[in-house]
Amino acid sequence: MDFTFTEEQQAAVEAAKAVFSDVTPDAVPSPALTPGAVADDLDRPLWTRLATADLLGLTLAPEHGGAGLDPVALCLLLRESARVLARIPLLETSAAAMTVERYAHPDTAAGLLPRVTRGELVLTAASHGRTGHEPADRAVTAHHDGTTWTLDGLQTAVPWAHSADIIAVPAHTPEGGTVLALVPRDHQGLDLTAQYSTSGELLAELHLEAVRLDETDVITTDGAWERLRDLLTTGTCALALGLGETVLTMTSQYTGKREQFGHPVATFQAVAVQTADRYIDLRAMEATLWQAAWRLTGDTDGALPAAGDIAVAKIWASEGVRRVVQTAQHLHGGFGADTDYPLHRYHAWAKHLELSLGPAAAHEEALGDLLATHPLG
Repeated sequence: MDFTFTEEQQAAVEAAKAVFSDVTPDAVPSPALTPGAVADDLDRPLWTRLATADLLGLTLAPEHGGAGLDPVALCLLLRESARVLARIPLLETSAAAMTVERYAHPDTAAGLLPRVTRGELVLTAASHGRTGHEPADRAVTAHHDGTTWTLDGLQTAVPWAHSADIIAVPAHTPEGGTVLALVPRDHQGLDLTAQYSTSGELLAELHLEAVRLDETDVITTDGAWERLRDLLTTGTCALALGLGETVLTMTSQYTGKREQFGHPVATFQAVAVQTADRYIDLRAMEATLWQAAWRLTGDTDGALPAAGDIAVAKIWASEGVRRVVQTAQHLHGGFGADTDYPLHRYHAWAKHLELSLGPAAAHEEALGDLLATHPLG
Protein backbone atom coordinates (compact mmCIF):
# COMPACT_ATOMS: atom_id res chain seq x y z
CA MET A 1 0.00 0.00 0.00
CA ASP A 2 1.08 3.59 -0.67
CA PHE A 3 0.02 6.30 1.76
CA THR A 4 1.50 9.11 -0.37
CA PHE A 5 -1.12 11.82 -0.60
CA THR A 6 -2.45 12.79 -4.01
CA GLU A 7 -2.17 16.30 -5.46
CA GLU A 8 -5.87 16.85 -4.77
CA GLN A 9 -5.49 15.81 -1.13
CA GLN A 10 -2.43 18.01 -0.68
CA ALA A 11 -4.29 20.94 -2.26
CA ALA A 12 -7.12 20.44 0.23
CA VAL A 13 -4.61 20.57 3.09
CA GLU A 14 -3.15 23.85 1.82
CA ALA A 15 -6.63 25.34 1.48
CA ALA A 16 -7.47 24.21 5.02
CA LYS A 17 -4.28 25.72 6.42
CA ALA A 18 -5.20 29.05 4.83
CA VAL A 19 -8.70 28.98 6.34
CA PHE A 20 -7.51 27.98 9.81
CA SER A 21 -4.44 30.26 9.85
CA ASP A 22 -6.09 33.03 11.87
CA VAL A 23 -8.13 30.84 14.22
CA THR A 24 -7.27 31.17 17.90
CA PRO A 25 -7.37 27.80 19.71
CA ASP A 26 -10.93 27.31 20.87
CA ALA A 27 -11.50 31.07 20.93
CA VAL A 28 -13.08 30.94 24.38
CA PRO A 29 -12.19 32.75 27.60
CA SER A 30 -11.30 30.99 30.81
CA PRO A 31 -12.67 29.36 32.88
CA ALA A 32 -13.44 27.18 29.86
CA LEU A 33 -13.56 24.00 31.92
CA THR A 34 -16.67 25.19 33.73
CA PRO A 35 -19.79 23.59 32.21
CA GLY A 36 -21.64 26.17 30.18
CA ALA A 37 -18.69 28.55 29.84
CA VAL A 38 -18.23 27.58 26.19
CA ALA A 39 -20.53 29.32 23.73
CA ASP A 40 -23.43 27.14 22.66
CA ASP A 41 -23.02 27.89 18.96
CA LEU A 42 -20.49 26.84 16.36
CA ASP A 43 -18.05 29.26 14.79
CA ARG A 44 -20.36 30.46 12.00
CA PRO A 45 -17.86 32.78 10.27
CA LEU A 46 -15.34 29.94 10.09
CA TRP A 47 -18.03 27.60 8.77
CA THR A 48 -18.78 30.14 6.02
CA ARG A 49 -15.11 30.41 5.10
CA LEU A 50 -14.87 26.63 4.80
CA ALA A 51 -17.86 26.64 2.46
CA THR A 52 -16.36 29.46 0.39
CA ALA A 53 -13.14 27.43 0.08
CA ASP A 54 -15.20 24.44 -1.17
CA LEU A 55 -14.08 22.32 1.78
CA LEU A 56 -17.48 21.36 3.22
CA GLY A 57 -18.22 19.22 0.18
CA LEU A 58 -14.76 17.78 -0.09
CA THR A 59 -15.90 14.14 -0.05
CA LEU A 60 -19.22 14.58 -1.87
CA ALA A 61 -19.82 13.90 -5.55
CA PRO A 62 -19.58 16.76 -8.09
CA GLU A 63 -23.32 16.54 -8.82
CA HIS A 64 -23.85 17.68 -5.22
CA GLY A 65 -21.30 20.46 -5.51
CA GLY A 66 -18.46 18.45 -3.99
CA ALA A 67 -14.93 17.53 -4.98
CA GLY A 68 -15.40 13.76 -4.93
CA LEU A 69 -12.44 13.03 -2.66
CA ASP A 70 -12.16 10.14 -0.19
CA PRO A 71 -12.12 9.69 3.61
CA VAL A 72 -8.35 10.19 3.63
CA ALA A 73 -8.89 13.75 2.42
CA LEU A 74 -11.47 14.32 5.15
CA CYS A 75 -9.03 13.07 7.80
CA LEU A 76 -6.37 15.45 6.50
CA LEU A 77 -8.83 18.31 6.85
CA LEU A 78 -9.87 17.22 10.35
CA ARG A 79 -6.22 17.00 11.37
CA GLU A 80 -5.76 20.67 10.46
CA SER A 81 -8.94 21.74 12.25
CA ALA A 82 -7.83 20.05 15.48
CA ARG A 83 -4.53 21.91 15.50
CA VAL A 84 -6.46 25.09 16.36
CA LEU A 85 -9.37 23.40 18.21
CA ALA A 86 -11.76 24.74 15.58
CA ARG A 87 -15.30 24.85 17.02
CA ILE A 88 -17.08 23.41 14.00
CA PRO A 89 -19.04 20.17 13.39
CA LEU A 90 -16.86 19.29 10.42
CA LEU A 91 -16.57 15.61 11.33
CA GLU A 92 -20.24 15.09 12.13
CA THR A 93 -21.56 17.00 9.10
CA SER A 94 -19.13 15.34 6.70
CA ALA A 95 -19.70 11.81 8.01
CA ALA A 96 -23.48 12.19 7.98
CA ALA A 97 -23.41 13.73 4.49
CA MET A 98 -21.26 10.89 3.14
CA THR A 99 -23.67 8.37 4.62
CA VAL A 100 -26.68 10.16 3.12
CA GLU A 101 -25.02 10.25 -0.28
CA ARG A 102 -24.26 6.54 -0.23
CA TYR A 103 -27.39 5.10 1.39
CA ALA A 104 -30.29 7.57 1.42
CA HIS A 105 -33.09 7.96 -1.14
CA PRO A 106 -31.74 9.87 -4.19
CA ASP A 107 -34.33 12.63 -3.73
CA THR A 108 -33.29 13.05 -0.10
CA ALA A 109 -29.61 13.28 -1.06
CA ALA A 110 -30.34 15.74 -3.87
CA GLY A 111 -32.31 17.96 -1.49
CA LEU A 112 -29.79 17.98 1.36
CA LEU A 113 -26.26 17.65 0.05
CA PRO A 114 -25.93 20.76 -2.15
CA ARG A 115 -27.04 22.82 0.86
CA VAL A 116 -24.39 21.09 3.01
CA THR A 117 -21.73 21.95 0.43
CA ARG A 118 -22.79 25.60 0.43
CA GLY A 119 -22.65 25.75 4.23
CA GLU A 120 -26.40 26.31 4.54
CA LEU A 121 -27.15 23.06 6.36
CA VAL A 122 -25.43 21.60 9.43
CA LEU A 123 -25.71 17.90 10.21
CA THR A 124 -24.77 15.92 13.29
CA ALA A 125 -25.09 12.34 14.52
CA ALA A 126 -26.40 10.81 17.73
CA SER A 127 -23.48 8.50 18.31
CA HIS A 128 -20.70 10.13 20.35
CA GLY A 129 -22.12 8.87 23.61
CA ARG A 130 -21.71 5.26 22.50
CA THR A 131 -18.82 3.11 23.61
CA GLY A 132 -18.07 0.65 20.93
CA HIS A 133 -18.97 -2.13 18.63
CA GLU A 134 -22.64 -3.04 19.09
CA PRO A 135 -24.46 -3.18 15.73
CA ALA A 136 -27.47 -1.19 16.85
CA ASP A 137 -28.44 1.50 19.28
CA ARG A 138 -31.13 0.04 21.54
CA ALA A 139 -31.95 3.38 23.18
CA VAL A 140 -34.23 4.52 20.31
CA THR A 141 -36.85 2.35 18.64
CA ALA A 142 -38.41 2.79 15.20
CA HIS A 143 -41.74 1.35 14.03
CA HIS A 144 -42.93 1.33 10.41
CA ASP A 145 -46.65 1.48 9.68
CA GLY A 146 -46.38 1.17 5.92
CA THR A 147 -46.22 4.85 5.03
CA THR A 148 -44.34 6.53 7.89
CA TRP A 149 -41.86 5.78 10.66
CA THR A 150 -42.39 6.54 14.33
CA LEU A 151 -39.42 6.99 16.69
CA ASP A 152 -39.41 6.83 20.47
CA GLY A 153 -36.59 6.80 22.98
CA LEU A 154 -33.64 8.71 24.34
CA GLN A 155 -30.11 9.37 23.14
CA THR A 156 -27.43 11.10 25.21
CA ALA A 157 -24.30 13.16 24.60
CA VAL A 158 -25.16 14.30 21.07
CA PRO A 159 -22.67 16.92 19.86
CA TRP A 160 -23.81 20.09 18.07
CA ALA A 161 -27.47 19.12 18.42
CA HIS A 162 -28.41 22.64 19.50
CA SER A 163 -26.82 24.09 16.35
CA ALA A 164 -27.50 21.38 13.76
CA ASP A 165 -30.40 21.50 11.34
CA ILE A 166 -30.69 17.70 11.03
CA ILE A 167 -29.65 14.96 13.47
CA ALA A 168 -28.92 11.44 12.22
CA VAL A 169 -30.35 9.10 14.86
CA PRO A 170 -29.76 5.31 14.75
CA ALA A 171 -32.84 3.37 15.85
CA HIS A 172 -33.64 -0.26 16.53
CA THR A 173 -36.54 -1.96 14.72
CA PRO A 174 -38.72 -4.77 16.12
CA GLU A 175 -37.21 -7.09 13.51
CA GLY A 176 -33.75 -6.61 15.01
CA GLY A 177 -32.34 -4.28 12.37
CA THR A 178 -31.06 -0.73 12.50
CA VAL A 179 -32.35 2.28 10.59
CA LEU A 180 -30.85 5.76 10.44
CA ALA A 181 -33.42 8.51 10.86
CA LEU A 182 -32.77 12.06 9.65
CA VAL A 183 -34.61 14.15 12.25
CA PRO A 184 -34.91 17.95 11.90
CA ARG A 185 -33.91 19.65 15.14
CA ASP A 186 -37.23 21.50 15.39
CA HIS A 187 -39.35 18.43 14.55
CA GLN A 188 -42.48 17.84 16.59
CA GLY A 189 -41.86 15.28 19.34
CA LEU A 190 -38.13 15.97 19.64
CA ASP A 191 -36.89 17.76 22.76
CA LEU A 192 -33.30 18.64 23.65
CA THR A 193 -31.86 18.85 27.17
CA ALA A 194 -28.47 20.46 27.74
CA GLN A 195 -25.51 18.27 28.74
CA TYR A 196 -21.82 19.10 28.94
CA SER A 197 -18.72 17.18 27.97
CA THR A 198 -15.48 16.91 29.96
CA SER A 199 -14.23 19.93 28.00
CA GLY A 200 -17.25 22.06 28.88
CA GLU A 201 -18.70 21.73 25.37
CA LEU A 202 -22.47 21.84 25.07
CA LEU A 203 -24.03 18.49 24.18
CA ALA A 204 -27.65 17.38 24.14
CA GLU A 205 -29.81 14.60 25.44
CA LEU A 206 -32.46 13.81 22.84
CA HIS A 207 -35.96 12.86 23.93
CA LEU A 208 -38.01 11.40 21.09
CA GLU A 209 -41.70 10.85 21.67
CA ALA A 210 -43.86 9.74 18.73
CA VAL A 211 -41.56 11.45 16.22
CA ARG A 212 -43.13 10.71 12.83
CA LEU A 213 -41.01 10.79 9.66
CA ASP A 214 -41.65 10.15 5.98
CA GLU A 215 -40.07 7.07 4.46
CA THR A 216 -37.59 9.19 2.49
CA ASP A 217 -36.22 10.61 5.77
CA VAL A 218 -35.27 7.18 7.14
CA ILE A 219 -32.33 5.20 5.73
CA THR A 220 -33.11 1.49 5.89
CA THR A 221 -30.22 0.18 3.77
CA ASP A 222 -28.06 -2.38 5.54
CA GLY A 223 -24.70 -1.01 6.63
CA ALA A 224 -25.66 2.68 6.79
CA TRP A 225 -25.31 3.00 10.58
CA GLU A 226 -22.10 0.94 10.62
CA ARG A 227 -20.61 3.13 7.88
CA LEU A 228 -21.50 6.31 9.76
CA ARG A 229 -20.02 4.94 12.99
CA ASP A 230 -16.80 3.92 11.21
CA LEU A 231 -16.43 7.35 9.60
CA LEU A 232 -16.99 9.10 12.92
CA THR A 233 -14.54 6.86 14.76
CA THR A 234 -11.81 7.26 12.14
CA GLY A 235 -12.38 11.01 12.02
CA THR A 236 -12.01 11.18 15.80
CA CYS A 237 -8.58 9.56 15.39
CA ALA A 238 -7.63 12.30 12.90
CA LEU A 239 -8.70 14.98 15.38
CA ALA A 240 -6.63 13.32 18.11
CA LEU A 241 -3.58 13.23 15.84
CA GLY A 242 -3.78 16.91 14.89
CA LEU A 243 -4.27 17.90 18.53
CA GLY A 244 -1.43 15.70 19.74
CA GLU A 245 1.03 16.99 17.16
CA THR A 246 0.29 20.58 18.16
CA VAL A 247 0.68 19.79 21.86
CA LEU A 248 4.05 18.11 21.29
CA THR A 249 5.20 21.15 19.29
CA MET A 250 4.10 23.45 22.13
CA THR A 251 6.01 21.25 24.58
CA SER A 252 9.17 21.26 22.49
CA GLN A 253 9.09 25.03 22.14
CA TYR A 254 8.51 25.56 25.85
CA THR A 255 11.21 23.15 27.06
CA GLY A 256 13.62 24.67 24.56
CA LYS A 257 13.19 28.09 26.17
CA ARG A 258 12.81 27.19 29.85
CA GLU A 259 16.17 27.00 31.60
CA GLN A 260 17.35 25.32 34.78
CA PHE A 261 20.95 25.31 36.01
CA GLY A 262 21.83 27.50 33.04
CA HIS A 263 20.62 25.07 30.38
CA PRO A 264 17.34 24.55 28.47
CA VAL A 265 15.40 21.72 30.12
CA ALA A 266 14.99 20.15 26.66
CA THR A 267 18.66 19.14 26.87
CA PHE A 268 18.08 17.04 29.98
CA GLN A 269 17.95 13.33 29.31
CA ALA A 270 14.74 12.71 31.26
CA VAL A 271 12.92 15.39 29.27
CA ALA A 272 14.31 14.17 25.94
CA VAL A 273 13.28 10.58 26.62
CA GLN A 274 9.70 11.59 27.50
CA THR A 275 9.26 13.73 24.39
CA ALA A 276 10.80 11.01 22.23
CA ASP A 277 8.28 8.50 23.59
CA ARG A 278 5.44 10.85 22.76
CA TYR A 279 6.81 11.31 19.24
CA ILE A 280 6.67 7.54 18.81
CA ASP A 281 3.07 7.59 20.04
CA LEU A 282 2.17 10.16 17.41
CA ARG A 283 3.81 8.22 14.59
CA ALA A 284 1.91 5.10 15.62
CA MET A 285 -1.32 7.14 15.74
CA GLU A 286 -0.57 8.45 12.27
CA ALA A 287 0.22 5.05 10.71
CA THR A 288 -2.88 3.39 12.14
CA LEU A 289 -5.08 6.36 11.16
CA TRP A 290 -4.09 6.22 7.49
CA GLN A 291 -4.52 2.45 7.47
CA ALA A 292 -8.07 2.86 8.80
CA ALA A 293 -8.93 5.74 6.46
CA TRP A 294 -7.54 3.79 3.49
CA ARG A 295 -9.74 0.82 4.38
CA LEU A 296 -12.77 3.15 4.20
CA THR A 297 -11.98 4.34 0.68
CA GLY A 298 -13.36 1.24 -1.01
CA ASP A 299 -12.80 -2.44 -1.54
CA THR A 300 -9.47 -3.47 -0.05
CA ASP A 301 -8.15 -6.89 0.74
CA GLY A 302 -7.46 -7.73 4.35
CA ALA A 303 -7.53 -10.59 6.82
CA LEU A 304 -9.86 -8.59 9.06
CA PRO A 305 -12.85 -6.37 8.19
CA ALA A 306 -12.18 -2.64 8.10
CA ALA A 307 -13.55 -2.52 11.64
CA GLY A 308 -10.34 -4.21 12.80
CA ASP A 309 -8.13 -1.42 11.46
CA ILE A 310 -10.51 1.20 12.82
CA ALA A 311 -10.39 -0.39 16.27
CA VAL A 312 -6.58 -0.41 16.22
CA ALA A 313 -6.51 3.25 15.16
CA LYS A 314 -8.90 4.25 17.96
CA ILE A 315 -6.88 2.29 20.54
CA TRP A 316 -3.74 4.18 19.57
CA ALA A 317 -5.58 7.52 19.31
CA SER A 318 -7.17 7.18 22.77
CA GLU A 319 -4.03 6.01 24.56
CA GLY A 320 -1.63 8.15 22.54
CA VAL A 321 -3.40 11.49 22.88
CA ARG A 322 -3.82 10.92 26.61
CA ARG A 323 -0.10 10.27 27.07
CA VAL A 324 0.86 13.27 24.93
CA VAL A 325 -1.17 15.78 26.93
CA GLN A 326 -0.16 14.27 30.27
CA THR A 327 3.51 14.55 29.36
CA ALA A 328 2.94 18.10 28.15
CA GLN A 329 1.32 19.10 31.43
CA HIS A 330 4.18 17.51 33.37
CA LEU A 331 6.94 19.22 31.37
CA HIS A 332 5.19 22.59 31.43
CA GLY A 333 4.98 22.46 35.21
CA GLY A 334 2.54 24.89 36.82
CA PHE A 335 2.53 26.99 33.67
CA GLY A 336 0.56 24.25 31.90
CA ALA A 337 -2.34 24.69 34.31
CA ASP A 338 -2.61 28.44 33.68
CA THR A 339 -5.98 29.05 32.04
CA ASP A 340 -4.50 31.99 30.12
CA TYR A 341 -2.28 29.47 28.30
CA PRO A 342 -4.05 27.25 25.72
CA LEU A 343 -2.60 23.93 26.90
CA HIS A 344 -5.44 23.40 29.38
CA ARG A 345 -7.94 23.56 26.50
CA TYR A 346 -5.98 20.99 24.46
CA HIS A 347 -5.92 18.73 27.51
CA ALA A 348 -9.70 19.01 27.94
CA TRP A 349 -10.33 18.32 24.26
CA ALA A 350 -7.94 15.35 24.37
CA LYS A 351 -9.89 13.77 27.22
CA HIS A 352 -13.11 14.22 25.26
CA LEU A 353 -11.60 12.65 22.13
CA GLU A 354 -10.13 9.80 24.16
CA LEU A 355 -13.59 8.76 25.33
CA SER A 356 -15.66 9.67 22.26
CA LEU A 357 -17.05 6.62 20.45
CA GLY A 358 -15.42 4.37 23.00
CA PRO A 359 -12.17 4.41 25.02
CA ALA A 360 -9.27 2.12 24.19
CA ALA A 361 -10.61 -0.71 26.38
CA ALA A 362 -13.90 -0.88 24.44
CA HIS A 363 -12.09 -1.12 21.13
CA GLU A 364 -9.67 -3.70 22.48
CA GLU A 365 -12.67 -5.83 23.37
CA ALA A 366 -14.17 -5.26 19.91
CA LEU A 367 -10.87 -6.20 18.28
CA GLY A 368 -10.75 -9.39 20.34
CA ASP A 369 -14.23 -10.30 19.12
CA LEU A 370 -13.16 -9.72 15.52
CA LEU A 371 -10.07 -11.86 15.92
CA ALA A 372 -12.19 -14.64 17.39
CA THR A 373 -14.47 -14.65 14.33
CA HIS A 374 -11.79 -13.84 11.73
CA PRO A 375 -8.63 -15.67 12.89
CA LEU A 376 -5.35 -14.72 11.27
CA GLY A 377 -3.09 -17.15 9.51
